[in-house]
Amino acid sequence: MPFLPTLSTVFIMLSAILVAVGWILIVKKKYKAHKYAMIAAAISAILFFIIYASRTIFVGNTSFGGPDDLKLYYTIFLIFHINLATIGAVFGIVTLTLAFRRKIKKHEKLGPITSIIWFFTAISGLIVYLLLYVFFDGGETTSMIKAILGF
Repeated sequence: MPFLPTLSTVFIMLSAILVAVGWILIVKKKYKAHKYAMIAAAISAILFFIIYASRTIFVGNTSFGGPDDLKLYYTIFLIFHINLATIGAVFGIVTLTLAFRRKIKKHEKLGPITSIIWFFTAISGLIVYLLLYVFFDGGETTSMIKAILGF
């Protein structure tokens, strides 16, 4: 299913764009529109995760197919992206929970940090996608551990 990586990347980029829209809306004090934009961003991120996790479980991950002299740099970058995505997801869940529980002061403090982490997560995810499927031919599709660590 070669379209799944593209589809999941579209959803994570859409999520980042919606977070940016939400940020603009909150600056303009359009609270209801901000809420809807951020919920849409969260739904987009969840759709990304469902597609990504399903592909990982049922198909596997694609290993880096580029030149061997870039593989170490790609692997370091991928590990950075995975850690950033995990941190971003946790921050996102906490930030959304604070908003839904109407703990707005805490939400206001954490929201900008979460947004910045999410932007870098989306950008680094796009770079991983480009390196795996656009700039180079993807390597073999295999288990996540083998794809990330190369053994």
